Amino acid sequence: MKVLIISQYFYPENFRVNDLAAWLADRGHDVTVLTGVPNYPSGRYFPGYGIFRRRSETWNGVSVVRVPQVSRGGGGSIRLALNYLSFAFMASLYGLLRLSRECDVIFVHQPSPVTVGIPAIVIRKRTHAPILFWVLDLWPESVTAAGGIRNPWVLGLLARLTRWIYSHCEKVLVASRAFIPRVGEMGVVEDRTAYFPNWAEAMYQPSNVVAPPVPLPQGFRIMFAGNIGVAQDFPAILDAAERLKGTPDIHWIVLGAGRMGEWVREEIIRRGLEGAVHLLGSYPPEQMPRFFAHADAMLVSLKPEPVYSLTVPAKLQAYMACGRPIIAMLDGEGARIVEEAGAGMTCPAGDGRALAEAVLRMAHLDLRARAEMGNQARAYSLAHFDREQIFRRLETLMVEAAGRRQLPTRAQL
Repeated sequence: MKVLIISQYFYPENFRVNDLAAWLADRGHDVTVLTGVPNYPSGRYFPGYGIFRRRSETWNGVSVVRVPQVSRGGGGSIRLALNYLSFAFMASLYGLLRLSRECDVIFVHQPSPVTVGIPAIVIRKRTHAPILFWVLDLWPESVTAAGGIRNPWVLGLLARLTRWIYSHCEKVLVASRAFIPRVGEMGVVEDRTAYFPNWAEAMYQPSNVVAPPVPLPQGFRIMFAGNIGVAQDFPAILDAAERLKGTPDIHWIVLGAGRMGEWVREEIIRRGLEGAVHLLGSYPPEQMPRFFAHADAMLVSLKPEPVYSLTVPAKLQAYMACGRPIIAMLDGEGARIVEEAGAGMTCPAGDGRALAEAVLRMAHLDLRARAEMGNQARAYSLAHFDREQIFRRLETLMVEAAGRRQLPTRAQL
């Protein structure tokens, strides 16, 4: 089967679509990824890449075609809009001019923005291949939550665009069951919707390494790994850290980077948290299980916005697969999973005081109790987020969609 994956983000950017593409290629499918010049999350093009450099390459058996796009830069709203629109335009153009007409199915990876669906529809007009659209971020709700855009005219335009994109898809796949009613409000009937959650890559397993990749402070370590962005609500996290800075044996370990990184660094200094909050920067995903093994608890957080209460943060699956206890400053679906699994403690999104209290409660538990939370997290991961089962389910959906492919009649050609 010839599979075209359209994603604004791809290796060497760290997204799970990388793992999926490599798995499909390993299964014997002919996989092409149409993507942009890598620049997430720093906003700068990765070394060795650029507008006119490495426009095509092969990675793990996957053919990668890169189109020029405006980089994210500092992550301001205008720069992000240019980043989104430039990819949508150039990917549509390249899809028409450079890609083969032969394609059995198109898979769209949509963490954000929804405009990644535009080139898929353009290419569909040419290839008549069905589109499977994987929704990880609800639009236009996320634009309001993360970007602060509340103009009714703009939001109405984005809602119509989202509805139009969904209407051209064979299947709309949702990463959270709580997305299903919202997708339905966009005109997607139930039989065109399928639950397709995130998973943990094979490398995410309990680790027994003696030493972490870099020295870590001694004491109770609560660890955050991932994007340091607006959605993760670092103001509330730092509020909790400030409330506990009189407890010297509690350390907040932050792994990652993002548009809020410099603000967080400045706030740590301003609040006198240099001895409590440790920004360690970004490390390869392969090293994450080694870091996690030396955390007493893993932190997952999202802002108190309605759309985020429907979201399951992707890092949650990685934490659970590694068998670590979790503290979740979340509302809604993400908190429900942690509680249902018995994997840790939850507190309301945006509540720094409640987060501080949860950290203290976790720190006062004995090692056996925390280990049991980690074991339950791991068991839940294996039961609900097993990588092989999720991938095979998607492969089946792709084969079924390709089998129903409507080719043009002679009169339509």
